[in-house]
Amino acid sequence: MKRALLCILISFLCLPALAQQTDINRYTLFTGFDYMISPARNLTERGFETDFGVIVKPWLGLGGDFAVITGAGTINGSETVYAPLLIAAEPIGAPPPDQVHVAFDSTTYIFAAGPQFYWRKWKKITLFARPGFGGIHETADISLPPQLGFLLTQLGAPVPNSHQTDLTWFIGVGGGFDLNVSRRVGIRFTTDWVNTHLFSDLLTGRQNYVRFGIGPTFRWGELKH
Repeated sequence: MKRALLCILISFLCLPALAQQTDINRYTLFTGFDYMISPARNLTERGFETDFGVIVKPWLGLGGDFAVITGAGTINGSETVYAPLLIAAEPIGAPPPDQVHVAFDSTTYIFAAGPQFYWRKWKKITLFARPGFGGIHETADISLPPQLGFLLTQLGAPVPNSHQTDLTWFIGVGGGFDLNVSRRVGIRFTTDWVNTHLFSDLLTGRQNYVRFGIGPTFRWGELKH
């Protein structure tokens, strides 16, 4: 994965050698719909995203991204710190970890900052790519079945709180394109891959997320070459 990220960044750093658009705005503002999934937790979330950027070179911009999304998912017992305990307790009636499924509702806040690399070869479409570095904050309300809580108590394990919250960092990579309706307005489509480890005291593995965004982007100011 590190090699893939490096190759993508190197390829976009070489883009200035290609034909570029010359009539470029200085500032960009994107607002739109955000959709995120995480297969590891069967999580699906929807919400709002906004992105502000400053173009410093025709091929390079700097900016930040913020999103608020809500949804629901399911935790599989085999992916939690309780899995070894449940396996050891199977002879006394404990269910196998992969048969334990706990539903939850969540709200996720994502904030990121960094460079964005542009390819301005065509007038009607602008391609871009970006590394993903930032923070992710999530609150989750777990619907723990009473029988599972009783079982954990009998096994001497701490019962997880029904309300969980965590804040950590993430890495990733993403990109997309703008359909240029006019010089100052476009329709943006984005896709981002994010890797992080939320709730590390409860979940054993890191999680992968995929985000999709769509909405208008507004541009103003003049970029002086």
